Amino acid sequence: MRSQVSEGGFAQAAIRRLEVLRPLSQETIAVLEQAVLEGLFRAGPGEDLIVEGDTVDSIRIVLSGWAFRHKTLEDGRRQIVNFILPGETCDSHAYLLSTIDHSVTTVTSVAYAEIKRARFEKLLASDWALAEAFMCETLINSAIQREWTISLGRRVALERVAHLLCEIFERLRPVGLVDGNSCSFPVTQMELADATGLSVVHLNRTIQELRATGLITLRERVLTIGDLDALKNAALFSPGYLQLYRRNR
Repeated sequence: MRSQVSEGGFAQAAIRRLEVLRPLSQETIAVLEQAVLEGLFRAGPGEDLIVEGDTVDSIRIVLSGWAFRHKTLEDGRRQIVNFILPGETCDSHAYLLSTIDHSVTTVTSVAYAEIKRARFEKLLASDWALAEAFMCETLINSAIQREWTISLGRRVALERVAHLLCEIFERLRPVGLVDGNSCSFPVTQMELADATGLSVVHLNRTIQELRATGLITLRERVLTIGDLDALKNAALFSPGYLQLYRRNR
């Protein structure tokens, strides 16, 4: 069961992420931090934050821990369509729709904020830079979905897995969650298989191939990349779609 918590410092990942997209004033940061602290919750691993068909009246920002978006067929087959990392939202404008078309489930224990629609829209109206930052995040999520579609439709298994590892590494970098060439990687092989459209057996072979070439090490929920440029080359990865560098506006 989710539980409400009250503790400071959790807004930093979200603010770092938004400031990559647009520079924010100190006043806006303070107001956003207050909104986050007043709507702070925890959920354990494997809990649903959103279930397909839910009515959504707020935005949820993941502050620590990992979650994933997914669709599940009637026979139980699941496709993970994106991971949600610290500082990212669970669809910032989903409340505009009558119901949500996918589920969001936690990978790890997660701290997240819920900001009700009225308060969120007041925040956006008070600072156009903040509104643009959230709109940019929505556009980047669409760009990520296009890359995942290319992976499922055109990339071979090794490229598919390598591309996802590069993407996650680069998405963690702006929020300060990369340590040299290593980062947390709490995803199970089943979850990684469901994200890449591979069987667990095929995924395992692909991971072993990446390990054998020295491109990656996966140990104790930590990903270490031996040669990031080489991994990007193997994945045909170009990070432009992630919009990692702030543009002056």
